[in-house]
Formats: sequence, C-alpha cells, structure tokens
Amino acid sequence: MPNPTASPPQQPRRLAEALVERFAQRMREGTLKRGDKLPTEATLIETEGVSRSVVREALSRMQAAGLVETRHGVGTFVLDMPAPESFNVGPATISLLSDVLDLLEYRLSLEVQAAGMAAERATPQALEELQQALEALMQGPEKSGSTTNADFQFHLKIAKAAGNQYLIDIMKHLGTKMIPRTRMNSAYTGQSNRSTYLAGINAEHQQIYDAIASRQVDAARAAMYLHLSNSRMRLREAQRLQAFYSEA
Repeated sequence: MPNPTASPPQQPRRLAEALVERFAQRMREGTLKRGDKLPTEATLIETEGVSRSVVREALSRMQAAGLVETRHGVGTFVLDMPAPESFNVGPATISLLSDVLDLLEYRLSLEVQAAGMAAERATPQALEELQQALEALMQGPEKSGSTTNADFQFHLKIAKAAGNQYLIDIMKHLGTKMIPRTRMNSAYTGQSNRSTYLAGINAEHQQIYDAIASRQVDAARAAMYLHLSNSRMRLREAQRLQAFYSEA
C-alpha cells in the first residue's frame, strides 16, 4: 500500500526545468562557457540522477532557447549565455551621464512607436490630458514647480494615450530619472544659453503634440525620434563640456 505521507514523485517536466536552470546557472557562473561541450547523454543521466527522457527534454529546451547546439555525431555545445534572472533597469541604475545616454537609446526603441500608437489610438480624454501636460511643461518651473517632472508627465501621458499598459508600467518604473534635464542644467549655466536650450526643447514637445493631436502617425513617430535624438546630441555636448571644464 502506498504511503500517504510520502512526497509525490516529481513530474518529468519539472525535472527538465530544474535541469535547464542548473545548466543556466553554470553558464552564468562561467563553469560552462561558449564553445564548451556538454557531457554525453549517458553521463548526464548518471551525474544528474534523472531519466533519459528528462535529459532529452532539457536539451531540447536549451536548443529552443538558443543556449546550446547539437551537432550530430559530435555532441552538444554551449552557444550563448542565458538571460539574467532579473531585468534590472530603474532609477537606482541611472547614476552616470553614460547611463542616461544609454537610456535615451533604449527610449528611442520604445517611445517612437508609442508616439505613433498615441496618434492612432488616443481618446479625446487622453488628448486633453496630454495637452494639459504640454501646457504645464511650457509654463516653466515658476508655475509647474519642476520642469523635470513636467517633462516626465508629458512623456507618460503619451504612453497612456498609446493605450499599452506595458509602456505605461515601464515609464512609471523609470520615473523622472529618465529625463536628462537635470544633467543639462549644469551645462547651460548662462541665461541666454539656457533660454535657447529650453526654447528648443519646448518646440520639439509642441511638434510631438501637434502630430499626435492631428492623428498623423508617421509625423508623430518622426517628431519623437527627432526629440530623443536631439536630446542624445545635447547630452553628449554636455558631457564634452563637463570633461573640458574638469580639465581646465
């Protein structure tokens, strides 16, 4: 009679998942490197204490994920490293000027499409909220309290207008540190330079809004691309000035 208190045997699928994770961990630790040959099927059965079907299922999963490659008559070899166990992008990781530059490139891949989606999908209420965010941004710090936060709210409203919850969640997760204004303030200390800089930023935001409000999908994407590309260029110039003054 079976023992009612005994633990049920693990299913082959779970055993295969556990075996894949063990291999993935060895790859992350460097025990297994790109080009290394995995042990034979018979060796894995013995060393890992699992059945042939579990080993084959695990190898099949790793092949599907692009981690290993089986060459008939030769063996199975490591192709690539597994993805990190967690995706760590957020305010805590954005501290250096180079981090903000990298983030701007990341934002290009997200927000250009978001602007096009907003032009196509925005509801009347979403457009009204976006207009209010633009007006707050144009008013400057005297009335909005913080141009950095107003800038962030404008971009967040575009994500909301796009109607994609993942975009909204990513923007909220990144927060105001995704906005490079604080990095630019130290570069443009003169009033005339700063006024020119702010006028350019406001014009770019206005173009984005106008394209979205007029339902011009391609124009909205182009305006967002121009804005983020210009921000990247301005930040690189700030980086150059910062390096110049630190050496002077």
